[in-house]
Amino acid sequence: MNRRDALKILLAAPAASLSWTDAEAAQAAASAQAARAATTAKPFVPKFFTATEFKLVRTLADIIIPKDERSGSASDAGVPEFMDFMMIDQPTRQVAMRGGLAWLDVECQQRFDKIFLNCTEAERTAVLDDIAWPSKAKPEFAHGVAFFNNFRDLTATGFWTTRMGIDDLQFMGNRSVARWNGCPPEALKKLGVSYD
Repeated sequence: MNRRDALKILLAAPAASLSWTDAEAAQAAASAQAARAATTAKPFVPKFFTATEFKLVRTLADIIIPKDERSGSASDAGVPEFMDFMMIDQPTRQVAMRGGLAWLDVECQQRFDKIFLNCTEAERTAVLDDIAWPSKAKPEFAHGVAFFNNFRDLTATGFWTTRMGIDDLQFMGNRSVARWNGCPPEALKKLGVSYD
């Protein structure tokens, strides 16, 4: 990293902390760490997850938000790194996260005699289908459902607060408008309202 890049990061950090939400600031920190690791050729080393857990987190996050024609996957956006940061930043989440990851492996061991990472795509889908739809889930999967709901929410938060996620949403952000002409007529009609 050259001096100019270092100054950009140092000058941007205080401004970012004043205007971003906690999730955006956390994601920016995780993304910056991932970028620094990429430029120094040092892989990201999780502070909370074990190496095996981190691999499982990457796999599960990419199942939830896979790469498609519009954007990269959750891991492409740095979501696993974000999750590792969140586990350190919010220690009350740690037991549920570690327990949920263990639940997935135990469930796969009971069904297929192998851990989640070693399961086929069809086997993984069978387990996840049992916990991904809370209203359809059997009571014996309650712990898996609670874990998956939290994991999915954390994945979505991590992804859609990155530049890649914002681009995926096609969010154009706040834009200045020289003159406000009101709501477009077609939108008023759809809503069944008028200015009269």
